[in-house]
Amino acid sequence: MKNLTYLFLALFASVIIVSCQKENEINPNDKNTVILEFDNRVGDQKLVLGTTTAKNSLNEDFTVTRLNYFVSNISLKNENGNTVKFSDKYFLVKHSDPNSLLIKLENVPAGNYNEVSYMIGVDSLKSVSDVSQRTGVLDPASYGDDNMYWSWNMGYIFFKMEGKSSAIPQNMMNMTEYQFHIGGFGGMTGKTPNNLHTITLPMASVAQVRGDVSPQIHIINDVQKVFNGVNQISIANSYMTHAPAAGIPIGQNYAKSFIVDHVHNEKK
Repeated sequence: MKNLTYLFLALFASVIIVSCQKENEINPNDKNTVILEFDNRVGDQKLVLGTTTAKNSLNEDFTVTRLNYFVSNISLKNENGNTVKFSDKYFLVKHSDPNSLLIKLENVPAGNYNEVSYMIGVDSLKSVSDVSQRTGVLDPASYGDDNMYWSWNMGYIFFKMEGKSSAIPQNMMNMTEYQFHIGGFGGMTGKTPNNLHTITLPMASVAQVRGDVSPQIHIINDVQKVFNGVNQISIANSYMTHAPAAGIPIGQNYAKSFIVDHVHNEKK
């Protein structure tokens, strides 16, 4: 009887092993969707526009009333070091629009991916291309009041963050709102300030793309680091930051505000 029991357990274990091996097999002909989920936060708080209150490292209070940024030039690198690039794909993440927080990358080849890269902004080649090639989220006419394009500077606003703060000094315009509008792609015919930042994020657990597995990569953007990621930013001194050169310290900060928190590998 004991021998039969051992035999049954051995057979059961072998079935489980074979089943797991099949699940991990990579069919090079399979493709599926990978979703990048952007989760904007303020420190350990969920970001609620106009409501979440925090303080920066200089003890200046602030809320966030608007948060938009372009994501482009996305690539995924697998365990073998091979990279899948998504060229000519541009996305505008707007915290006010929940649908924009999920970026879908279609037809990703099956594999185990352990790194994601993307640019915050619109690359110089696209920025200077003919307007007929700048459609969708790159169409300046599509923004309305939520403008993401500098007509005076012929360039996109890569990152826009606005909010309230009591640290803003009294001024002639009676402004109580800070405005961080960061752009500048390095110039077309001459060198100008460049606020394009490519962000490369490792993943602690791999994103497993299979014919029946469509992973979701959860990326946290901590906007508190906009004030201190690399440089210490004072709202009192920098509450109106629009020019590309003035935006360099803030751009260097938000380049450090993103991390991959976790990955969901769910069958679909």
